[in-house]
Amino acid sequence: MKKYLYGAAVQGIQSFIFGTNKLQDIVGASELVNEICDKAFEKFEGSGKSIVRAAGNIKHIFTEIHECEKAVREFPKKVMEIAPGITISQAVVTIETDFEEAVNLLEEKLKVQRNRPYNSTTLGLTGIRRARNTGMPAVKEEGKDYLDIATLKKRKVAFNANSKLCSKIFGDINKIEEKITLQVDKIPSKNDWIAVIHADGNGLGLVVQKIGKDENLLKEFSENLNEATVNAAQEAYKVVNDKYKLIELDFIPIRPIVLGGDDLTIICRADVAIEFTRKFLEEFENQTKQLLGDVLKKGNLSFDKLTACAGISFMKSSFPFYYGYNLAEDLCKKAKEDAKDKNRLQQGLAPSCLMYYKIQDSFIERFDDLIERELTASGTSFKFGPYYLDETKDRWTIDKLIEVSKELNSKEGNALKSHYREWMSVLFENSQLAQQKLKRMKTTFEGKKVCSLIKELESQKRDNLYHSPVYDVISLHTVINQETDNTKTK
Repeated sequence: MKKYLYGAAVQGIQSFIFGTNKLQDIVGASELVNEICDKAFEKFEGSGKSIVRAAGNIKHIFTEIHECEKAVREFPKKVMEIAPGITISQAVVTIETDFEEAVNLLEEKLKVQRNRPYNSTTLGLTGIRRARNTGMPAVKEEGKDYLDIATLKKRKVAFNANSKLCSKIFGDINKIEEKITLQVDKIPSKNDWIAVIHADGNGLGLVVQKIGKDENLLKEFSENLNEATVNAAQEAYKVVNDKYKLIELDFIPIRPIVLGGDDLTIICRADVAIEFTRKFLEEFENQTKQLLGDVLKKGNLSFDKLTACAGISFMKSSFPFYYGYNLAEDLCKKAKEDAKDKNRLQQGLAPSCLMYYKIQDSFIERFDDLIERELTASGTSFKFGPYYLDETKDRWTIDKLIEVSKELNSKEGNALKSHYREWMSVLFENSQLAQQKLKRMKTTFEGKKVCSLIKELESQKRDNLYHSPVYDVISLHTVINQETDNTKTK
């Protein structure tokens, strides 16, 4: 009997979710994307079975050709009705005998189809009134504002999404539902800094390549990976909640945006971001070892767990989320590139690490451009990361980063911070004066308690450049400890 492998990939997820600066719209958009893979596809399942249905990707085996044809014909329309502005690419291949060959062929066809998107249903005539936040045709007037169809649908599901998404991290939310906010200005506390965290698993392509020949193994892997990611996020929340007593605040300063497959995206208070991410990376390894160890062994892989990398963009709460997310995603990619260095691989797998950046400009570009424009001066680079979960060659661990940053809390540490800031400013203007400034600073603090901290902050020679951790350490210390008048401690 012939079988048909159907594949669908949702396109434009990031722009759909982060195309607004209103948290309720972001949360609602994320839930609509989840609904596409979950409820929206249910009516098209027929007598077949799903192999993958998460993170905007669907792989489903049909046993009846007419059921497959119906999905191809009607599912895209269903998707665009649920989430206007989203489009999907689809492909179908016949499974002859080799399931792995069918999966590879399906992926090739999906790549081609991604370049042939469906026409958007959100376009309108030039003279139509537009929603001010998105520029799309308005369909409803709400107060003094006008809403387009996508925003209207996002807000309709925002409250339920509030419950579904948050329960993945917070667990039973019946007692804390009033503490879950849809307003971003409720997230910061003593300053206006928030963080966008984006984390992504390593080695997924290799794993799928190895186990893809077995449809049952691939299905088990997909389901258990999703569970491992959710469990890791829950454990990370427990750690920061216990330390910072988040549950006692008026509003919980953590909001999940995407949580499924091997992906995590959250918006949170800046001071909890590094520790939340560190625990998530640690637990992702633990959970995947527990839930996926047997699957990886059956696939004859050289490792018994998965690792992940993360990017964190620190930004003011008024800064556009879309740019903050893009930067976090770019930082995650840069972390992965460093982790894939052959000298760092562990059993053929990139180790877990994170990178972060504090946004101080109104114009955000690629991280490579920021390195050249803001993080390089007179033979010194202030791009010091990534920071690793475990010890690795010529890189700091996340724990070391946290501890060094804490050492600036003392009176001497605060004075040292001021000296380093002056040194960085001078370095961009005159390298010789900067060297003199550094020598004077070392003389000033000679014999004092922070002398050991100065040694920790010495630049390292890498690739014909001196790489300094000073910028990263001071940036992290600032977003954690800075107090401003325009926010209140909750």
